Amino acid sequence: MIKNYEKLIENGLTQKDRNARRIALDCILSALNAVNPKKAVFNNVKRRGNLLVIGRYNFDLTEYRNIYVLGGGKASGLMAEAIEEILGDKITSGVINVLKGTEKMVKTKKIKINGATHPIPGEEGVNSTKAMLEIARKAGKDDLIIALISGGGSALMPCPADPVTLEDKKIVTNLLLKCGATINEINVVRKHLSAFKGGQLAKTAYPATLVSLIISDVVGDPLDIISSGPTVPDSSTFQDAYNVLKKYDLLNKIPENIKKRIQLGLSGKIEETPKPGDKIFRNVHNILIASNRTACIAAVKKAKELGTNSMLLSTYIEGEAKHVGTVLVGLAKEIHNYNTPIKKPAVIVCGGETTVTVTGSGKGGRNQELALGSALKLSGLNGTIIASIATDGIDGNSDAAGAIADGHTLKRARELDLDPIKYLVDNNSYEFFKKLGDIIFTGPTGTNVNDLMIIVAL
Repeated sequence: MIKNYEKLIENGLTQKDRNARRIALDCILSALNAVNPKKAVFNNVKRRGNLLVIGRYNFDLTEYRNIYVLGGGKASGLMAEAIEEILGDKITSGVINVLKGTEKMVKTKKIKINGATHPIPGEEGVNSTKAMLEIARKAGKDDLIIALISGGGSALMPCPADPVTLEDKKIVTNLLLKCGATINEINVVRKHLSAFKGGQLAKTAYPATLVSLIISDVVGDPLDIISSGPTVPDSSTFQDAYNVLKKYDLLNKIPENIKKRIQLGLSGKIEETPKPGDKIFRNVHNILIASNRTACIAAVKKAKELGTNSMLLSTYIEGEAKHVGTVLVGLAKEIHNYNTPIKKPAVIVCGGETTVTVTGSGKGGRNQELALGSALKLSGLNGTIIASIATDGIDGNSDAAGAIADGHTLKRARELDLDPIKYLVDNNSYEFFKKLGDIIFTGPTGTNVNDLMIIVAL
């Protein structure tokens, strides 16, 4: 899955660096394998004749007139493929939105796979999301809807609510992505500009039975934030959405239609998103089937198999990417110099999702910027590396999954007349690591469970 696996190892200047790089990459591969969407579905969904077992819930298929499959996200295509293998002709129809360009990764007969744009929503996404709502609207109490939800679904399943237009959504999404807002904050705003998110798919589907299989890409796995929670009660409000826009000084930058909708919501003239306790959730079951923690645990297991002392430090890593990189180097130095918190050879695995406040005009993403931030402090540590990847294989505005830095990254950069500070200030981590050959390329992985950060110290 790592297309330049051997090259990344060869780039190590010393044998210790090469060994450390191999360990990190092998841990990444194990992590990605553990959160394969098809595997996650097969682990949680079983069929025994007409009995469908999903998690702890049993469904008698003879009781349902129709079975529909709806949803979206970067992992939802392979989830749909697995569901169709399990249910076959029992499925009436379905619509799933995946990342544009990955449609051919999925083979289904009954479920239509649509390509949509990410992270900025597009017309294709709007049209197919409206088709999902139409199916949900016609579903009755004798119908079963299986929703497949994964990271990236917020952008891939857009449905602007009046008076907001798609162009308005594009503008506010771009503003939110660049201002340093967390995914939780971004999705609070998204939910209140949508006719689909924030439990509104569940509202449209009522009184049908709705079962959601969810793969998390959000720190802490809050179900109402993953893909903006289309099947989950929403505890956030229009006031919360307003507060996010105010916090990042966006109130005077957002389109007038968005201002109007937020103000109508604040004044009670627009109905809030459905809240916990609403009757529409009586027949709704939301089941988490894979997460960042799943991937991190697999990486730790692999590290132990490779003969290292390993530990999962946290799956709650957040903050400005370059600063998180500096903190990870602090851990690496502690291991390198004092054999704490664990002894060498050591692997520490972290998960989460950092942010980047974009001030430059370069190319890259949070994982590459984290690696560049760490490179500034790693210098001279032989056999010590930090690797960081986006598990969906797409980091920021680049075709990279992430990057890898070691104690000789700055030495190699100087030999190529590369100024790491200049590249960091310009948010141009992609070009920096591309010139060093230290970008991690996977292509779209078909899954999405946040980011994975690995420290190796030999």
